[in-house]
Amino acid sequence: MHDEKPILIVEDEPKLAALMRDYLTAAGYATLCVDNGLQVIPAVRAHDPRLILLDVMLPGRDGMQLCQDLRGFSAVPIIMITARVEEVDRLLGLDLGADDYICKPFSPREVVARVKAILRRGPQLLNTAPPRLVIDEAQYLATLDGIVLDLTPLELRLLNTFARSAGRVFSRDQLLDQIYSDHRVVTDRTVDSHIRNLRRKLEQACPGETPIESLYGVGYRFQLAD
Repeated sequence: MHDEKPILIVEDEPKLAALMRDYLTAAGYATLCVDNGLQVIPAVRAHDPRLILLDVMLPGRDGMQLCQDLRGFSAVPIIMITARVEEVDRLLGLDLGADDYICKPFSPREVVARVKAILRRGPQLLNTAPPRLVIDEAQYLATLDGIVLDLTPLELRLLNTFARSAGRVFSRDQLLDQIYSDHRVVTDRTVDSHIRNLRRKLEQACPGETPIESLYGVGYRFQLAD
């Protein structure tokens, strides 16, 4: 085997997953297969894979979101696999932190070649500084500079919305759409109250910083110092 760490195959089509597993095994790689998006982050934490083959369309959780979430705490190489061929999806996937993209239908030999090419880049992929903010939506857990933030589920969704687009200015209406999936009618003061509580908890974890900035008459912006 090339390494004890497995290649994590995330694919809900059993025949396709088995095909990739067989070719990778023949090439000397250990493999691990999961078929539901909800299994991915626990599998990564438990098995520390050396590379992930991540399907975009998955039950449980979408591959695009998973890619972004994984980049919150891991630099593991990710190859995204999709049946969508639109260029915007390819660019979106790469912008979220994917290392490569393969479109269905594909040759399993191509998958093996892409895996080898990425792993030949070596450990420099992992030489990135650990992120200050780590959000695990599946576990309802967020840490800042290693400090666990005691957040409500709504505050966690709010923080995740900010973190996905750090530096972007959000209006109150945009934030409401993100944190209330049922589109209930709430007032601007409700958003302000949640942001006030979230800001206080963030500032307790990083004294001297103001991660959430208020822009009078416009909205809010989130940014952590490097």
